Formats: sequence, C-alpha cells, structure tokens
Amino acid sequence: MAEEEKRNGASEALSLGASAAHTVQAALKTGKAAAGITKGAAAGGPYGAAAAALWTNRKLVGKAAAALAVLLMLPVLFLAMLPGVLFDGYGAAYSEADPGQPILNSSQAITEHVNEITYAMNVILAEALEDVLEEIEEDFARSEADQLEIQNPYESGVVYNINLFLSQYSAACSEEIERISISDMEDVLRKNRKHLFSWTSEEETRESILTDPETGKEITVQEDWIVYQIAYNGEDYFAKQVFQLDEEQMELAEDYASNLSLFLGDGLMQAVEDGTEHQIPPLGEVVFPDGGSEVVYYNQLDERYADKPYGTDRIGKSGCGPTAMAIVVSSLTDDMVDPSEMAEWAYQHGYWCKGSGSYHSLIPGGAEAWGLPVSGCSASEPQRIVDALTAGKLIVAIMAEGHFTKSGHFIVLRGVQDGKILVADPASYQRSGQSWDLSIILDEASRRAGAGGPFWIIG
Repeated sequence: MAEEEKRNGASEALSLGASAAHTVQAALKTGKAAAGITKGAAAGGPYGAAAAALWTNRKLVGKAAAALAVLLMLPVLFLAMLPGVLFDGYGAAYSEADPGQPILNSSQAITEHVNEITYAMNVILAEALEDVLEEIEEDFARSEADQLEIQNPYESGVVYNINLFLSQYSAACSEEIERISISDMEDVLRKNRKHLFSWTSEEETRESILTDPETGKEITVQEDWIVYQIAYNGEDYFAKQVFQLDEEQMELAEDYASNLSLFLGDGLMQAVEDGTEHQIPPLGEVVFPDGGSEVVYYNQLDERYADKPYGTDRIGKSGCGPTAMAIVVSSLTDDMVDPSEMAEWAYQHGYWCKGSGSYHSLIPGGAEAWGLPVSGCSASEPQRIVDALTAGKLIVAIMAEGHFTKSGHFIVLRGVQDGKILVADPASYQRSGQSWDLSIILDEASRRAGAGGPFWIIG
C-alpha cells in the first residue's frame, strides 16, 4: 500500500510539474511575471505546487531524472532536486543575475550561482591547504631533523567535483531544507575544512656534498630529512566525515549530482545512440603512428570491454570518458590501462555520473593522477590546439550533437596531418581513421563544458 501511495505521489508530481512547465512557457510568451516562491506547498502558483510535490517524492523523481528532464523542462525539476543551494533560498522568484527571467527558467542565473559556489569552494580549498602547510611546518619544528621536503601536488589547484559537493550538502539537509543556502554551505565547508586534506611523513637519511669554507674542499655529510606527502581526501571522505550521509542520503546525493550534471550540460547524456550500440569483434592491439605521437587505441564497443561495468552502467553504452582517458594514459605513459581498468578507477574516484556518462572533471583528474600535465582550452583558441597537437600532445574534447554524437561524447584529438585533425574516437574505429576539418571540431565542441573544457591539452 505504501509503495502504491509513493507511485501515486510521483504521478502527481509529474502532472504538477508538467502543468508548471506549460505555465512557465505561457508566462514567458506573454511577458507575465511568475508567482513568488516560498517554502514548500505554501508557495503561490504552479512553481510552489510542483516543487512541493517533487520534493515530497524526491527519491523516486531522482531516479527518473532523464525522462523528467524533457517533461518538466528541467528547471522545475531542478528546484525540487537541489532546493535553494543555487537560488540562495526559496524567497525569490527572480535572481539579480538575470532579473528578466523567472529563476526556474534561467540557465544564466543558475550557472552564475554555480560559479559563485565554485569560487567559494576554491577559496576554502586554498585555506585548507594553507592549514596543512602550517601543520607540517609546526611538526617539522618539533622534530630534530635537519631538512624537510614537502610533496604537494596541489600547488596549481585541486581537481574536485563541485556537483558532488553541492549534492552531498543538499542530501545532508534533506530533512531541514529551510537552512539550505550558499552561505550555509560555505560555513559548513569552512568549519570542517580540516577534512579536505591530510598528510603523512617519512624520515630518511640523505647525503649532501658541501664545500668546507676553510679549506675549499668538498665534503660529504649526512642529514636527517622528513619527507611530507599531502593528499586530497576527496568528496567521498568528506561526505562520511562531515556530512555523515547514510546509505539512503548517499543514493539521494548521486541522484542530485546526475540531475545537476544534466542541467548544466556536464554529463550531457554521454551514450552510444540507440540503434548503433553493438559490440564489435576484438580489435587487438591498435596503434596510430601518423599523429604527433604514437597513440594506443581502444574502442568502448570492443567485446572485450563493452559489457564491463561502469558503475551500474556499461562501458559500451556510457564509457567514452574512461575509454578516452585509457587512450591518453596508455599513449603518454608507461602504464597500459585498458577501458575496463580506467572505468573502475573513474568509478572509485567519483567521476562516474549515473546514467549520463562521466563528469567532465574525469579528464583533468585522470591526467593529474597519472602525472600528466593538463590545461583547459576553449573553442576560441584554435592555434593553441594546433600547436599542442603538433608538439605531440593529446587533447581530449567533449563533443555535442554533430558528426560524432547526437548527445555528448568524449573523443581524443591525436595529431595534425595536411592541415586536418586526426582523432581517436572511442566509439568508432572508422571515424578514427578519417581526418577532420578543425572548423568541425570547434563548431561541434560542447558550449556548456565543465572542469575547464571543452578541450583538455594533456602531455
């Protein structure tokens, strides 16, 4: 009986959401302002009704985000899935970032709020890193060692999943949504920033060659060193230590993250299109030698990998991200990592986006994990792309609808030949054998990429 009531509630949420979506469309066409938003069912107009119904059934709604996205135009769903985090509370129907649009229909306002949160997160991460460095200095001062070495891989910044942070915070507040706001989230993260980084140390003896100031001769001396290693604990650790999410809330956070990724164009529903998903015979060992550097090629549809898991999805359907990174890592390092191994690594490190492929942060995160230099690049920097490829670097690109995909798809740019771009397409050996006009690559690259994309120069 309880399950039937839940299903009925979800159906009601769908009906209310659809009604709200149509009302929003009508209001925009006629130029009428939408009703103000207040908490829960007390909100006036269809906004409040849809939000209340969807929030009540959030656990069911979250699992059907992809289908609901079309029906509800996503903004209505978005309010229910991440209430107040991006809107700084329920109290306003409009945002200063885009006063001419109801906030539920304003990608600009929501994106600016995400940017605001990302900036705050960067500041907090910098503060947390400074705290760790101070702790290390204090620890060294208490020791009797001669020298210290600090191994800090985060001097240029930390690759983290802002979508997951937002979603974990929302899930943690699922029973007290009135407190959800950007400022509250910032306070929680700052007060608990000690959980963001940790450090370990090892003592060792090193020999140093010094010059005797009296004789001018070189002498060998032994020194006691302490080597400190800083580690970013990751979103999973933070969820357990600070937000203290239970299993139900962890699942809810994953649903939130999927919805947020869909809305911002991060996940982009990376999937092999219906009708083209099929396994292909094993390709064996394939190397493309005709670019700036030799490239090891993998295909996500290869029967060796296609049915292997990527989270609860399959590599053949949703694994272009880890397959692209397997190509990059296997080509630029001495570590041969196949798509199955990379998919497991991506899943374990929080880069899998349930039902939607991979968070864009997989690319810089994977590159850094394997010690590869990585930098983001925009579609307005064509010469930088050509120069990088000519220098033997690889570029991962997230593509939108066009020659490579109908939704979203990671490919690898692997070189330049006769003025055209060579690619390694994880879903097509045929497309990987063609050369492409740079204009096609630039025009079809995602305009809503996250994590520094749509192009990532690696190597």
